[in-house]
Amino acid sequence: MQRKVRNQMKLWLFCLVIGAFAGLVLWLFLKAVLLGTELVWEWIPAQISIPAYTIIICTVGGLVIGLFRKKFGNYPEELEEVLGTLKREKRYEYRNMLVLLTAAALPLILGSSVGPEAGMTGVIVGLCCWASENVKFAKEDVKTYSQVGMAVTLGVLFHSPLFGIFAVEEEQEGQDRLPQSLPLVSKLLLYGLALGAGTGVYLFLSALFGTPMEGFPSFAEAEPSGIDYPMMLVYVFAGILLSKFYELTKKGSERTADKLPPIVREMVGGLCLGVIGFFVPALMFSGEEQMGVLMTEYGNYLPWMLMAAAFLKVLLTNLCIHLGLRGGHFFPVIFAGVCLGYGIALAVFHSGGHVVIAAAVTTAALLGAIMKKPLAVTMLLFLCFPVKLFVWIFLGAVIGSKAA
Repeated sequence: MQRKVRNQMKLWLFCLVIGAFAGLVLWLFLKAVLLGTELVWEWIPAQISIPAYTIIICTVGGLVIGLFRKKFGNYPEELEEVLGTLKREKRYEYRNMLVLLTAAALPLILGSSVGPEAGMTGVIVGLCCWASENVKFAKEDVKTYSQVGMAVTLGVLFHSPLFGIFAVEEEQEGQDRLPQSLPLVSKLLLYGLALGAGTGVYLFLSALFGTPMEGFPSFAEAEPSGIDYPMMLVYVFAGILLSKFYELTKKGSERTADKLPPIVREMVGGLCLGVIGFFVPALMFSGEEQMGVLMTEYGNYLPWMLMAAAFLKVLLTNLCIHLGLRGGHFFPVIFAGVCLGYGIALAVFHSGGHVVIAAAVTTAALLGAIMKKPLAVTMLLFLCFPVKLFVWIFLGAVIGSKAA
């Protein structure tokens, strides 16, 4: 009995360490990206005036990324790729950790229209595999601890612990589940311990040294009434339509990438980013900071401009991901959904709380169609949209996941 209790305590402590270390690595990584971004996009332009700086720096940056990838491999990998490797090989390579971190950081510093979640899941899973392979009692559950690490990564990055859990668990539902020796209740407890430790370390460091990544801002309160209810059908349809465009541009950018040799592919990706960013700077980066600006200044734009920005953002994200400037798609897709919802609402209502409802339902349908994980989508959007829209967000995500 004492041995069982002792092993259980070791297990809990191990997950606390995993979570705390993941929070530390995430904070350090995001801080390094922030400093690199300020250097490239603020300090250098302030020292010297270079015509078409955005186009030049993005193209040269694409060249650097291409050379790096040719030498070290096709990194960073997305969540699905990391899980696939873990399932096939029962582990994830962790000896090239510096390569993984550099590969994840370069596109973000360059202003690529991607999020940080793709690169960081591989890093954290690699660290979990290292710890599991070097701690005796943890060797049997390496896959479980890797999933816990991924949940911490997503939960901390998106400031939504429940999203981390549901995203990982629903990912397993969509494929053959990884074998695991722990029952669900025990696994949820491990999730909770790790997420609590990871979030605590991240918030502690942010309080001391500043937050390297704010997360998506919160939308104003809004409650649907009258015309909002039938309009939700329009928002869901718009979200699904944008998801179709996402899939179309994804396939097109994949085909384009296959026809281009290494290095040239990344330079073309950098050129595309630079040209679009030169004319529409708001479409660069993940969209997190830009959405905060959009929430206060959306009335300054014509509806068609916001709707066009949504489709262009999706196109740019797929070009970046498949032409070598890789990263995650969650952040930019959310930004695109909000742009589209705002544009439609402005065209019909011109102002008021209707724009928040439109943004929430459109984004929910879009993410639901792309991710096929309605619970994870709901948990993700729950923290930035009003609580009163919870049901409509969930319904939009469900319809999107089934209709697309």
